[in-house]
Amino acid sequence: MKKTLLAPSLLSADFSDLASAIKKIENDGGSIVHIDVMDGQFVPQISYGQPIIKSIRPLTQLPFDVHLMVEKPELMVDSFAGSGADWITFHYESTVHIDRLVHHIHDLGKKCGISIVPSTPVSLLSEILPLVDLVLVMSVNPGFGGQSFIPYSIEKIQELVKIREAKNLDFKISVDGGVNEKNYAEIAGAGADILVSGSSFFSGKLHWEK
Repeated sequence: MKKTLLAPSLLSADFSDLASAIKKIENDGGSIVHIDVMDGQFVPQISYGQPIIKSIRPLTQLPFDVHLMVEKPELMVDSFAGSGADWITFHYESTVHIDRLVHHIHDLGKKCGISIVPSTPVSLLSEILPLVDLVLVMSVNPGFGGQSFIPYSIEKIQELVKIREAKNLDFKISVDGGVNEKNYAEIAGAGADILVSGSSFFSGKLHWEK
């Protein structure tokens, strides 16, 4: 449990006071700031973009994991890298030339994550797992906060752990969606390295010690 990091999601923060939200992340055990970027196409909602990320970057030394829930992320990664992202995570389902994009993100000096929606099997990542720094398992259907954790996500975490051990890989496993004070121990116990929590964290229900 001590090795599992908390990455609060700003999607559930008060958008009118992101400075206070970041302060809460720092004070309440967060190790990573998870930033969900939505384009209204890959998911129905639109959240925020590069100018917002750039404006909050000076507020903390914590790493920013910018989670691109967008179509054609290859058109945007340069600007998000320039806005202050430390990790850039994009969706397997959102682009064709995944290998090229992973290498490009690394060439920008950033760590690269690959994310999969609940209906995408882990097996489709077999070729790319040796190249990425992080795998983000979506444990809800992306686009909205406050959803319930999808139980079969546990099996996906366990499958990723087995692959990582069998192939001696070192990517981190992150889980996003429905993580709360009732299920975080089970999710961490399945092998997750990073827990993304929005509603539960900002409501004060999920407390963490680094």
